[in-house]
Amino acid sequence: MRLSSEWAVVRYAVGILAVAAACLLTWLGWPHLQSSPTPLFFAAVMLTAWWVGLGPALLVSALAALSVEYFFIPPFNAFVFSLDAVVRVVVFFAVAGLISSLNGRLQRAESEVREAHAGLEQRVAGRTAALSDSNRVLEAEIVERRRAEAALREHEEQLRHSQKMEAFGQLAGGIAHDFNNLLTVILGRAQLLQARMGREHPLRGEIGTIHTTAIRAAALTRQLLAFSRKQVLQPKLLDLNAVVASMGSMLRPLIGEDIDLVITPGANLGRVRVDPGQIEQMIVNLVVNARDAMPTGGSVTIRTANVDAAATAEGLKPGGYILLEVADTGLGMDAATAARIFEPFFTTKPTGRGTGLGLSTVYGIVQQSGGHIDVDTAPGRGATFRVWLPRLEEPGEGARPRREAGASGGTETVLLVEDEIGVRELVRDVLVVNGYTLLEAGDPGEALEISERHRGPIHLLLTDLVMPQLSGADLAARLAVLRPQMKVLQMSGYAPPGFNPGPAFLSKPFTPDNLARKVRETLDAPVAR
Repeated sequence: MRLSSEWAVVRYAVGILAVAAACLLTWLGWPHLQSSPTPLFFAAVMLTAWWVGLGPALLVSALAALSVEYFFIPPFNAFVFSLDAVVRVVVFFAVAGLISSLNGRLQRAESEVREAHAGLEQRVAGRTAALSDSNRVLEAEIVERRRAEAALREHEEQLRHSQKMEAFGQLAGGIAHDFNNLLTVILGRAQLLQARMGREHPLRGEIGTIHTTAIRAAALTRQLLAFSRKQVLQPKLLDLNAVVASMGSMLRPLIGEDIDLVITPGANLGRVRVDPGQIEQMIVNLVVNARDAMPTGGSVTIRTANVDAAATAEGLKPGGYILLEVADTGLGMDAATAARIFEPFFTTKPTGRGTGLGLSTVYGIVQQSGGHIDVDTAPGRGATFRVWLPRLEEPGEGARPRREAGASGGTETVLLVEDEIGVRELVRDVLVVNGYTLLEAGDPGEALEISERHRGPIHLLLTDLVMPQLSGADLAARLAVLRPQMKVLQMSGYAPPGFNPGPAFLSKPFTPDNLARKVRETLDAPVAR
Protein backbone atom coordinates (compact mmCIF):
# COMPACT_ATOMS: atom_id res chain seq x y z
CA MET A 1 0.00 0.00 0.00
CA ARG A 2 2.83 2.40 0.84
CA LEU A 3 4.54 1.74 -2.47
CA SER A 4 1.26 2.38 -4.32
CA SER A 5 0.73 5.82 -2.65
CA GLU A 6 4.33 6.82 -3.26
CA TRP A 7 3.99 5.89 -6.93
CA ALA A 8 0.83 8.07 -7.23
CA VAL A 9 2.70 11.12 -5.81
CA VAL A 10 5.52 10.53 -8.28
CA ARG A 11 3.08 10.35 -11.21
CA TYR A 12 1.39 13.62 -10.31
CA ALA A 13 4.77 15.27 -9.71
CA VAL A 14 5.91 14.19 -13.18
CA GLY A 15 2.81 15.82 -14.73
CA ILE A 16 3.29 19.11 -12.86
CA LEU A 17 6.98 19.18 -13.79
CA ALA A 18 6.07 18.60 -17.48
CA VAL A 19 3.78 21.68 -17.47
CA ALA A 20 6.37 23.66 -15.51
CA ALA A 21 8.96 22.76 -18.12
CA ALA A 22 6.63 23.97 -20.89
CA CYS A 23 6.02 27.23 -19.05
CA LEU A 24 9.76 27.71 -18.48
CA LEU A 25 10.50 27.22 -22.17
CA THR A 26 7.82 29.75 -23.07
CA TRP A 27 8.98 32.18 -20.40
CA LEU A 28 12.51 32.12 -21.75
CA GLY A 29 11.22 34.19 -24.59
CA TRP A 30 11.63 31.98 -27.61
CA PRO A 31 9.60 33.97 -30.15
CA HIS A 32 7.91 31.06 -31.89
CA LEU A 33 6.90 29.52 -28.55
CA GLN A 34 5.52 32.77 -27.12
CA SER A 35 3.43 33.37 -30.22
CA SER A 36 2.04 29.81 -30.22
CA PRO A 37 2.85 27.76 -27.07
CA THR A 38 -0.08 25.39 -27.56
CA PRO A 39 1.94 22.52 -29.22
CA LEU A 40 4.40 22.60 -26.39
CA PHE A 41 1.66 22.17 -23.81
CA PHE A 42 0.01 19.47 -25.96
CA ALA A 43 3.31 17.60 -25.91
CA ALA A 44 3.46 17.92 -22.11
CA VAL A 45 -0.10 16.60 -21.81
CA MET A 46 0.50 13.64 -24.16
CA LEU A 47 3.78 12.64 -22.52
CA THR A 48 2.17 12.79 -19.10
CA ALA A 49 -0.85 10.74 -20.24
CA TRP A 50 1.37 8.16 -21.88
CA TRP A 51 3.84 7.66 -19.08
CA VAL A 52 1.96 8.33 -15.84
CA GLY A 53 -1.70 7.63 -16.55
CA LEU A 54 -5.06 9.31 -17.04
CA GLY A 55 -5.47 11.06 -13.64
CA PRO A 56 -2.24 13.05 -13.75
CA ALA A 57 -2.90 13.85 -17.42
CA LEU A 58 -6.24 15.50 -16.61
CA LEU A 59 -4.56 17.66 -13.96
CA VAL A 60 -1.80 18.57 -16.39
CA SER A 61 -4.42 19.45 -19.04
CA ALA A 62 -6.07 21.94 -16.70
CA LEU A 63 -2.74 23.52 -15.79
CA ALA A 64 -1.72 23.64 -19.44
CA ALA A 65 -4.98 25.34 -20.42
CA LEU A 66 -4.47 28.05 -17.82
CA SER A 67 -0.85 28.45 -18.89
CA VAL A 68 -1.82 28.77 -22.54
CA GLU A 69 -4.30 31.47 -21.70
CA TYR A 70 -1.72 33.23 -19.68
CA PHE A 71 0.71 33.30 -22.57
CA PHE A 72 -1.93 34.01 -25.26
CA ILE A 73 -3.16 37.27 -23.66
CA PRO A 74 -0.59 40.04 -23.75
CA PRO A 75 0.65 41.53 -21.73
CA PHE A 76 1.73 38.59 -19.67
CA ASN A 77 0.06 38.01 -16.29
CA ALA A 78 -3.06 39.85 -17.46
CA PHE A 79 -6.15 37.62 -17.74
CA VAL A 80 -8.93 38.84 -20.02
CA PHE A 81 -11.95 36.56 -19.93
CA SER A 82 -13.18 37.03 -23.45
CA LEU A 83 -15.35 34.62 -25.42
CA ASP A 84 -12.42 33.64 -27.63
CA ALA A 85 -10.32 32.83 -24.58
CA VAL A 86 -13.02 30.67 -23.10
CA VAL A 87 -13.50 28.82 -26.39
CA ARG A 88 -9.79 28.22 -26.73
CA VAL A 89 -9.54 26.92 -23.15
CA VAL A 90 -12.51 24.60 -23.62
CA VAL A 91 -11.25 23.31 -26.92
CA PHE A 92 -7.76 22.84 -25.52
CA PHE A 93 -9.11 21.09 -22.44
CA ALA A 94 -11.38 18.82 -24.58
CA VAL A 95 -8.63 17.87 -26.97
CA ALA A 96 -6.20 17.32 -24.13
CA GLY A 97 -8.74 15.22 -22.26
CA LEU A 98 -9.49 13.14 -25.39
CA ILE A 99 -5.80 12.59 -25.95
CA SER A 100 -5.34 11.66 -22.30
CA SER A 101 -8.32 9.29 -22.45
CA LEU A 102 -7.07 7.57 -25.58
CA ASN A 103 -3.57 7.32 -24.16
CA GLY A 104 -5.01 5.89 -20.92
CA ARG A 105 -6.98 3.29 -22.85
CA LEU A 106 -3.95 2.39 -24.89
CA GLN A 107 -1.92 2.11 -21.70
CA ARG A 108 -4.55 -0.10 -20.07
CA ALA A 109 -4.75 -2.24 -23.20
CA GLU A 110 -0.99 -2.58 -23.25
CA SER A 111 -1.02 -3.43 -19.56
CA GLU A 112 -3.71 -6.07 -20.15
CA VAL A 113 -1.72 -7.46 -23.04
CA ARG A 114 1.37 -7.61 -20.85
CA GLU A 115 -0.62 -9.29 -18.07
CA ALA A 116 -2.17 -11.72 -20.54
CA HIS A 117 1.26 -12.46 -21.97
CA ALA A 118 2.68 -12.94 -18.49
CA GLY A 119 -0.26 -15.21 -17.57
CA LEU A 120 0.18 -17.15 -20.78
CA GLU A 121 3.89 -17.57 -20.10
CA GLN A 122 3.08 -18.69 -16.58
CA ARG A 123 0.54 -21.21 -17.85
CA VAL A 124 2.97 -22.40 -20.50
CA ALA A 125 5.68 -22.73 -17.85
CA GLY A 126 3.28 -24.62 -15.58
CA ARG A 127 2.18 -26.87 -18.41
CA THR A 128 5.82 -27.41 -19.42
CA ALA A 129 6.71 -28.33 -15.85
CA ALA A 130 3.71 -30.69 -15.70
CA LEU A 131 4.78 -32.29 -18.98
CA SER A 132 8.34 -32.59 -17.68
CA ASP A 133 7.04 -34.29 -14.54
CA SER A 134 4.88 -36.56 -16.68
CA ASN A 135 7.87 -37.38 -18.87
CA ARG A 136 9.97 -38.21 -15.81
CA VAL A 137 7.20 -40.42 -14.46
CA LEU A 138 6.82 -42.05 -17.87
CA GLU A 139 10.58 -42.61 -18.16
CA ALA A 140 10.61 -44.10 -14.66
CA GLU A 141 7.68 -46.37 -15.59
CA ILE A 142 9.46 -47.42 -18.79
CA VAL A 143 12.65 -48.20 -16.84
CA GLU A 144 10.64 -50.10 -14.22
CA ARG A 145 8.74 -51.98 -16.91
CA ARG A 146 11.96 -52.95 -18.65
CA ARG A 147 13.40 -54.06 -15.32
CA ALA A 148 10.24 -56.08 -14.62
CA GLU A 149 10.38 -57.62 -18.11
CA ALA A 150 14.03 -58.53 -17.59
CA ALA A 151 13.21 -60.05 -14.20
CA LEU A 152 10.28 -61.92 -15.76
CA ARG A 153 12.50 -63.29 -18.52
CA GLU A 154 15.05 -64.35 -15.91
CA HIS A 155 12.37 -66.06 -13.81
CA GLU A 156 10.93 -67.74 -16.91
CA GLU A 157 14.41 -69.00 -17.78
CA GLN A 158 14.87 -70.25 -14.22
CA LEU A 159 11.46 -71.94 -14.39
CA ARG A 160 12.28 -73.60 -17.72
CA HIS A 161 15.63 -74.75 -16.31
CA SER A 162 13.91 -76.05 -13.16
CA GLN A 163 11.28 -77.88 -15.22
CA LYS A 164 13.98 -79.34 -17.44
CA MET A 165 15.93 -80.52 -14.41
CA GLU A 166 12.75 -81.93 -12.89
CA ALA A 167 11.97 -83.80 -16.12
CA PHE A 168 15.52 -85.17 -16.17
CA GLY A 169 15.05 -86.20 -12.56
CA GLN A 170 11.77 -87.99 -13.20
CA LEU A 171 13.29 -89.89 -16.10
CA ALA A 172 16.48 -90.69 -14.20
CA GLY A 173 14.55 -91.78 -11.11
CA GLY A 174 12.29 -94.11 -13.06
CA ILE A 175 15.21 -95.68 -14.91
CA ALA A 176 17.23 -96.07 -11.71
CA HIS A 177 14.30 -97.70 -9.89
CA ASP A 178 13.87 -100.33 -12.60
CA PHE A 179 17.62 -100.87 -12.87
CA ASN A 180 17.95 -101.37 -9.13
CA ASN A 181 15.58 -104.32 -9.27
CA LEU A 182 17.54 -105.80 -12.18
CA LEU A 183 20.88 -105.16 -10.50
CA THR A 184 19.66 -106.74 -7.26
CA VAL A 185 19.04 -109.96 -9.15
CA ILE A 186 22.35 -109.76 -11.07
CA LEU A 187 24.43 -109.02 -7.97
CA GLY A 188 22.64 -111.64 -5.89
CA ARG A 189 22.84 -114.42 -8.42
CA ALA A 190 26.50 -113.64 -9.19
CA GLN A 191 27.40 -113.82 -5.50
CA LEU A 192 25.46 -117.07 -5.03
CA LEU A 193 27.21 -118.59 -8.03
CA GLN A 194 30.61 -117.57 -6.71
CA ALA A 195 29.80 -119.14 -3.35
CA ARG A 196 28.92 -122.46 -5.01
CA MET A 197 32.01 -122.52 -7.24
CA GLY A 198 35.40 -123.63 -6.09
CA ARG A 199 38.31 -121.23 -6.33
CA GLU A 200 39.69 -123.16 -9.31
CA HIS A 201 36.46 -123.17 -11.29
CA PRO A 202 37.12 -121.90 -14.86
CA LEU A 203 34.05 -119.63 -14.83
CA ARG A 204 34.75 -118.00 -11.47
CA GLY A 205 36.61 -115.13 -13.12
CA GLU A 206 33.73 -114.49 -15.51
CA ILE A 207 31.24 -114.45 -12.64
CA GLY A 208 33.53 -112.06 -10.77
CA THR A 209 33.54 -109.71 -13.77
CA ILE A 210 29.73 -109.77 -13.84
CA HIS A 211 29.64 -109.01 -10.12
CA THR A 212 32.14 -106.13 -10.41
CA THR A 213 30.35 -104.63 -13.41
CA ALA A 214 27.02 -104.83 -11.60
CA ILE A 215 28.53 -102.98 -8.63
CA ARG A 216 29.68 -100.20 -10.99
CA ALA A 217 26.22 -100.07 -12.54
CA ALA A 218 24.71 -99.84 -9.04
CA ALA A 219 26.93 -96.82 -8.35
CA LEU A 220 25.57 -95.15 -11.50
CA THR A 221 21.98 -95.79 -10.46
CA ARG A 222 22.73 -94.29 -7.05
CA GLN A 223 23.98 -91.17 -8.82
CA LEU A 224 20.83 -91.04 -10.94
CA LEU A 225 18.67 -91.38 -7.86
CA ALA A 226 20.68 -88.72 -6.06
CA PHE A 227 20.15 -86.31 -8.97
CA SER A 228 16.43 -87.11 -9.13
CA ARG A 229 16.20 -86.56 -5.31
CA LYS A 230 14.65 -90.01 -4.90
CA GLN A 231 17.53 -91.78 -3.24
CA VAL A 232 16.58 -93.22 0.12
CA LEU A 233 18.15 -91.05 2.82
CA GLN A 234 19.15 -91.97 6.35
CA PRO A 235 20.03 -88.52 7.72
CA LYS A 236 22.05 -87.96 10.87
CA LEU A 237 23.13 -84.89 12.79
CA LEU A 238 26.71 -84.28 11.66
CA ASP A 239 29.62 -81.96 12.37
CA LEU A 240 30.75 -81.02 8.87
CA ASN A 241 34.21 -80.05 10.13
CA ALA A 242 34.67 -83.59 11.48
CA VAL A 243 33.44 -85.13 8.21
CA VAL A 244 35.83 -83.04 6.08
CA ALA A 245 38.76 -83.70 8.43
CA SER A 246 38.14 -87.46 8.38
CA MET A 247 38.12 -87.42 4.56
CA GLY A 248 41.39 -85.48 4.23
CA SER A 249 43.63 -88.54 4.19
CA MET A 250 41.48 -90.12 1.47
CA LEU A 251 41.18 -86.96 -0.67
CA ARG A 252 44.92 -86.16 -0.88
CA PRO A 253 45.89 -89.34 -2.78
CA LEU A 254 42.77 -88.87 -4.93
CA ILE A 255 43.82 -85.46 -6.31
CA GLY A 256 47.51 -86.26 -6.83
CA GLU A 257 50.80 -84.81 -5.67
CA ASP A 258 50.73 -81.76 -7.98
CA ILE A 259 47.59 -80.36 -6.33
CA ASP A 260 47.57 -78.89 -2.83
CA LEU A 261 44.59 -79.59 -0.58
CA VAL A 262 43.79 -76.81 1.91
CA ILE A 263 41.10 -77.36 4.54
CA THR A 264 39.83 -74.28 6.39
CA PRO A 265 37.32 -75.29 9.07
CA GLY A 266 34.88 -72.69 10.36
CA ALA A 267 34.92 -71.68 14.02
CA ASN A 268 32.01 -72.78 16.26
CA LEU A 269 30.41 -74.50 13.31
CA GLY A 270 26.78 -75.54 13.68
CA ARG A 271 25.43 -78.96 12.74
CA VAL A 272 23.63 -80.28 9.65
CA ARG A 273 21.16 -83.14 9.33
CA VAL A 274 22.22 -85.05 6.22
CA ASP A 275 22.86 -88.57 5.05
CA PRO A 276 26.54 -89.32 5.89
CA GLY A 277 27.12 -91.34 2.74
CA GLN A 278 25.63 -88.66 0.54
CA ILE A 279 27.60 -85.81 2.08
CA GLU A 280 30.83 -87.75 1.61
CA GLN A 281 29.93 -88.53 -2.00
CA MET A 282 29.14 -84.85 -2.59
CA ILE A 283 32.54 -83.75 -1.26
CA VAL A 284 34.38 -86.39 -3.29
CA ASN A 285 32.56 -85.38 -6.49
CA LEU A 286 33.34 -81.69 -5.98
CA VAL A 287 37.01 -82.37 -5.26
CA VAL A 288 37.35 -84.71 -8.25
CA ASN A 289 35.72 -82.07 -10.46
CA ALA A 290 38.24 -79.51 -9.17
CA ARG A 291 41.11 -81.92 -9.82
CA ASP A 292 40.02 -82.49 -13.43
CA ALA A 293 39.92 -78.70 -13.98
CA MET A 294 43.65 -78.40 -13.11
CA PRO A 295 45.59 -80.63 -15.54
CA THR A 296 48.85 -78.84 -14.72
CA GLY A 297 48.36 -78.69 -10.95
CA GLY A 298 47.08 -76.07 -8.57
CA SER A 299 45.23 -76.03 -5.26
CA VAL A 300 41.84 -77.05 -3.90
CA THR A 301 40.45 -75.27 -0.85
CA ILE A 302 37.62 -76.71 1.26
CA ARG A 303 36.12 -74.12 3.59
CA THR A 304 33.24 -74.28 6.06
CA ALA A 305 31.49 -71.40 7.85
CA ASN A 306 28.31 -70.31 9.59
CA VAL A 307 26.31 -67.94 7.38
CA ASP A 308 22.93 -66.20 7.33
CA ALA A 309 20.50 -66.51 4.42
CA ALA A 310 19.99 -62.73 4.09
CA ALA A 311 23.66 -62.17 3.16
CA THR A 312 24.20 -65.13 0.83
CA ALA A 313 22.64 -66.39 -2.38
CA GLU A 314 19.25 -66.29 -3.96
CA GLY A 315 16.83 -69.15 -3.47
CA LEU A 316 17.38 -69.58 0.28
CA LYS A 317 14.77 -69.29 2.97
CA PRO A 318 15.60 -67.03 5.93
CA GLY A 319 17.61 -68.76 8.62
CA GLY A 320 21.04 -70.06 9.51
CA TYR A 321 23.09 -72.21 7.14
CA ILE A 322 26.38 -74.06 7.03
CA LEU A 323 28.45 -73.05 4.01
CA LEU A 324 30.63 -75.71 2.38
CA GLU A 325 32.89 -74.12 -0.23
CA VAL A 326 35.15 -76.00 -2.65
CA ALA A 327 37.38 -73.67 -4.69
CA ASP A 328 40.02 -74.49 -7.28
CA THR A 329 42.60 -72.53 -9.28
CA GLY A 330 41.84 -74.32 -12.52
CA LEU A 331 40.70 -73.39 -16.00
CA GLY A 332 37.29 -72.03 -15.04
CA MET A 333 34.18 -72.03 -17.24
CA ASP A 334 32.30 -69.59 -19.42
CA ALA A 335 28.69 -68.65 -18.67
CA ALA A 336 27.19 -71.07 -21.20
CA THR A 337 29.04 -74.03 -19.70
CA ALA A 338 28.31 -72.97 -16.11
CA ALA A 339 24.59 -72.84 -16.91
CA ARG A 340 24.58 -76.57 -17.82
CA ILE A 341 27.03 -78.13 -15.37
CA PHE A 342 24.30 -79.63 -13.16
CA GLU A 343 22.51 -81.34 -16.06
CA PRO A 344 22.85 -85.14 -16.08
CA PHE A 345 25.22 -86.57 -18.70
CA PHE A 346 26.62 -83.12 -19.53
CA THR A 347 30.40 -83.14 -19.44
CA THR A 348 33.29 -81.16 -20.89
CA LYS A 349 35.67 -84.09 -20.57
CA PRO A 350 36.82 -86.15 -23.55
CA THR A 351 34.72 -89.15 -24.55
CA GLY A 352 35.23 -92.06 -22.18
CA ARG A 353 36.62 -89.96 -19.32
CA GLY A 354 33.40 -89.03 -17.56
CA THR A 355 29.74 -90.00 -17.21
CA GLY A 356 28.44 -86.45 -16.74
CA LEU A 357 26.77 -87.47 -13.48
CA GLY A 358 29.26 -86.12 -10.92
CA LEU A 359 27.89 -82.59 -10.50
CA SER A 360 24.30 -83.61 -11.24
CA THR A 361 24.62 -86.04 -8.32
CA VAL A 362 25.88 -83.20 -6.13
CA TYR A 363 22.93 -81.06 -7.22
CA GLY A 364 20.45 -83.80 -6.33
CA ILE A 365 22.06 -84.47 -2.94
CA VAL A 366 21.94 -80.77 -2.03
CA GLN A 367 18.34 -80.37 -3.16
CA GLN A 368 17.19 -83.51 -1.35
CA SER A 369 18.96 -82.31 1.81
CA GLY A 370 17.04 -79.01 1.72
CA GLY A 371 20.04 -76.93 0.67
CA HIS A 372 21.20 -74.76 -2.21
CA ILE A 373 24.22 -74.83 -4.53
CA ASP A 374 25.71 -72.35 -6.98
CA VAL A 375 29.02 -71.74 -8.74
CA ASP A 376 31.17 -68.66 -9.27
CA THR A 377 33.50 -69.09 -12.22
CA ALA A 378 35.03 -67.44 -15.28
CA PRO A 379 37.57 -68.60 -17.89
CA GLY A 380 41.05 -68.57 -16.39
CA ARG A 381 39.76 -67.71 -12.90
CA GLY A 382 39.00 -71.16 -11.51
CA ALA A 383 35.68 -72.18 -10.01
CA THR A 384 34.16 -71.91 -6.55
CA PHE A 385 31.24 -74.18 -5.67
CA ARG A 386 29.21 -73.05 -2.65
CA VAL A 387 26.79 -75.37 -0.87
CA TRP A 388 24.39 -74.09 1.80
CA LEU A 389 22.87 -76.65 4.18
CA PRO A 390 20.35 -75.78 6.94
CA ARG A 391 22.12 -75.24 10.25
CA LEU A 392 21.08 -76.88 13.53
CA GLU A 393 22.47 -75.85 16.90
CA GLU A 394 22.78 -79.34 18.37
CA PRO A 395 25.66 -81.72 19.13
CA GLY A 396 26.48 -83.81 16.10
CA GLU A 397 28.36 -86.89 15.04
CA GLY A 398 31.59 -87.09 13.15
CA ALA A 399 32.44 -89.74 10.61
CA ARG A 400 30.20 -92.74 10.07
CA PRO A 401 30.63 -95.60 12.50
CA ARG A 402 31.67 -98.95 11.05
CA ARG A 403 29.42 -101.94 11.69
CA GLU A 404 30.80 -105.28 12.68
CA ALA A 405 29.55 -108.30 10.81
CA GLY A 406 27.55 -110.78 12.85
CA ALA A 407 25.54 -113.99 12.49
CA SER A 408 23.02 -113.94 9.62
CA GLY A 409 20.99 -117.19 9.95
CA GLY A 410 17.83 -118.08 11.88
CA THR A 411 14.68 -120.20 12.08
CA GLU A 412 11.99 -117.49 12.33
CA THR A 413 9.05 -117.14 9.94
CA VAL A 414 9.36 -114.34 7.40
CA LEU A 415 6.51 -112.99 5.24
CA LEU A 416 8.10 -111.79 1.98
CA VAL A 417 6.11 -109.32 -0.18
CA GLU A 418 7.75 -108.32 -3.49
CA ASP A 419 6.04 -107.64 -6.84
CA GLU A 420 9.23 -108.09 -8.91
CA ILE A 421 9.51 -111.84 -9.58
CA GLY A 422 13.29 -111.96 -10.01
CA VAL A 423 13.94 -110.10 -6.75
CA ARG A 424 11.35 -112.21 -4.88
CA GLU A 425 12.92 -115.47 -6.01
CA LEU A 426 16.42 -114.27 -5.07
CA VAL A 427 15.30 -113.20 -1.57
CA ARG A 428 13.47 -116.52 -1.10
CA ASP A 429 16.54 -118.54 -2.03
CA VAL A 430 18.82 -116.51 0.26
CA LEU A 431 16.49 -116.73 3.29
CA VAL A 432 15.77 -120.42 2.82
CA VAL A 433 19.51 -121.16 2.62
CA ASN A 434 19.93 -119.27 5.91
CA GLY A 435 17.33 -121.44 7.65
CA TYR A 436 14.26 -119.18 7.74
CA THR A 437 10.68 -120.31 7.14
CA LEU A 438 9.32 -118.30 4.25
CA LEU A 439 5.80 -117.15 3.37
CA GLU A 440 5.84 -115.63 -0.12
CA ALA A 441 3.44 -113.05 -1.65
CA GLY A 442 3.55 -111.21 -4.98
CA ASP A 443 1.40 -108.25 -3.90
CA PRO A 444 -0.11 -106.69 -0.74
CA GLY A 445 -3.52 -108.32 -1.25
CA GLU A 446 -2.01 -111.78 -1.33
CA ALA A 447 0.07 -110.93 1.76
CA LEU A 448 -3.09 -110.03 3.73
CA GLU A 449 -4.69 -113.32 2.72
CA ILE A 450 -1.60 -115.32 3.74
CA SER A 451 -1.51 -113.56 7.11
CA GLU A 452 -5.17 -114.46 7.77
CA ARG A 453 -4.67 -118.10 6.81
CA HIS A 454 -1.40 -118.65 8.65
CA ARG A 455 -2.04 -119.89 12.19
CA GLY A 456 1.49 -119.66 13.51
CA PRO A 457 3.52 -116.55 14.34
CA ILE A 458 5.03 -114.29 11.68
CA HIS A 459 8.20 -112.85 13.12
CA LEU A 460 9.17 -110.50 10.29
CA LEU A 461 7.43 -108.72 7.41
CA LEU A 462 10.01 -108.19 4.64
CA THR A 463 8.26 -105.98 2.09
CA ASP A 464 9.03 -103.83 -0.90
CA LEU A 465 8.25 -100.18 -0.24
CA VAL A 466 6.69 -99.19 -3.59
CA MET A 467 4.00 -101.53 -4.92
CA PRO A 468 0.94 -101.01 -7.14
CA GLN A 469 -1.96 -101.77 -4.78
CA LEU A 470 -0.68 -100.74 -1.40
CA SER A 471 2.61 -99.30 -0.17
CA GLY A 472 4.82 -101.35 2.11
CA ALA A 473 4.26 -98.87 4.96
CA ASP A 474 0.46 -99.11 4.62
CA LEU A 475 0.63 -102.91 4.44
CA ALA A 476 2.73 -103.00 7.63
CA ALA A 477 0.23 -100.74 9.40
CA ARG A 478 -2.70 -103.03 8.52
CA LEU A 479 -0.87 -106.20 9.55
CA ALA A 480 0.31 -104.61 12.81
CA VAL A 481 -3.31 -104.53 14.03
CA LEU A 482 -3.51 -108.32 13.83
CA ARG A 483 0.14 -109.09 14.65
CA PRO A 484 1.51 -106.38 16.96
CA GLN A 485 4.68 -108.38 17.78
CA MET A 486 5.65 -108.70 14.12
CA LYS A 487 8.71 -106.74 13.09
CA VAL A 488 9.01 -104.95 9.72
CA LEU A 489 11.92 -104.58 7.31
CA GLN A 490 11.27 -102.48 4.20
CA MET A 491 13.39 -102.57 1.05
CA SER A 492 13.49 -100.27 -1.95
CA GLY A 493 15.78 -98.53 -4.37
CA TYR A 494 13.42 -95.58 -4.68
CA ALA A 495 12.26 -93.01 -2.12
CA PRO A 496 8.69 -91.74 -2.64
CA PRO A 497 7.96 -88.14 -1.60
CA GLY A 498 7.98 -87.64 2.17
CA PHE A 499 9.48 -91.05 2.94
CA ASN A 500 11.76 -91.08 5.98
CA PRO A 501 13.30 -94.52 6.51
CA GLY A 502 14.09 -95.80 9.95
CA PRO A 503 16.88 -98.21 10.88
CA ALA A 504 14.87 -101.18 9.55
CA PHE A 505 15.44 -100.42 5.88
CA LEU A 506 17.38 -102.21 3.14
CA SER A 507 18.42 -100.23 0.10
CA LYS A 508 18.39 -101.85 -3.34
CA PRO A 509 20.49 -103.17 -4.95
CA PHE A 510 21.77 -105.40 -2.16
CA THR A 511 23.89 -108.54 -2.00
CA PRO A 512 22.79 -111.82 -0.36
CA ASP A 513 25.17 -111.19 2.55
CA ASN A 514 23.72 -107.73 3.18
CA LEU A 515 20.17 -109.13 3.01
CA ALA A 516 20.84 -111.95 5.49
CA ARG A 517 22.69 -109.60 7.87
CA LYS A 518 19.90 -106.99 7.80
CA VAL A 519 17.18 -109.57 8.40
CA ARG A 520 19.03 -110.93 11.42
CA GLU A 521 19.68 -107.40 12.73
CA THR A 522 15.99 -106.47 12.46
CA LEU A 523 14.82 -109.66 14.17
CA ASP A 524 17.25 -109.11 17.05
CA ALA A 525 16.21 -105.47 17.57
CA PRO A 526 13.70 -104.73 20.39
CA VAL A 527 10.06 -104.31 19.43
CA ALA A 528 9.13 -100.63 18.89
CA ARG A 529 6.57 -99.32 21.38
